[in-house]
Amino acid sequence: MTDPQPVDSGAPPRLPGADELDAVRRSVVLETAVRLVFHTILVFSLYLLLAGHNQPGGGFVGGLVAGLAFVLRYIAGGRAALREAVPVDPGVPLGLGLVLAAGTGVTALLLGGQFLESGKVELDLPLLGIVKATSALPFDTGVYLVVVGLVLGVLRTLGAEAER
Repeated sequence: MTDPQPVDSGAPPRLPGADELDAVRRSVVLETAVRLVFHTILVFSLYLLLAGHNQPGGGFVGGLVAGLAFVLRYIAGGRAALREAVPVDPGVPLGLGLVLAAGTGVTALLLGGQFLESGKVELDLPLLGIVKATSALPFDTGVYLVVVGLVLGVLRTLGAEAER
């Protein structure tokens, strides 16, 4: 029995970068579905990041959901599609997240508090009214970036071995 020969329809891939995959491994349905839900999942992860102070969520959960979006992108289109979605080295968000999370703690020390002590600021903005900001948001953003950087790093290193 012979292997089925891939049929090249000449149609462009649904995901940028997915054309580098073998035609037998490509799934038009999966590529289309990922293209439809990828950005929605990323927006939902940002919602979880921002809503995490008063509701379930936060930097870790939001980062995991964003990581899920990148895993879906990798499954549908391989390393090339992931590289198209995130053209930076995984160490960049990881390093920025570590600096941001640690910087939040050090800032509290410099202002006379304890390491990672929470602070709150209320601003009266013209169009928005009173806006409350806490120091937990920059810390959660740092955690979010660390988790996203770790997921991207795992996909680029372990995923490269799986594709060989």
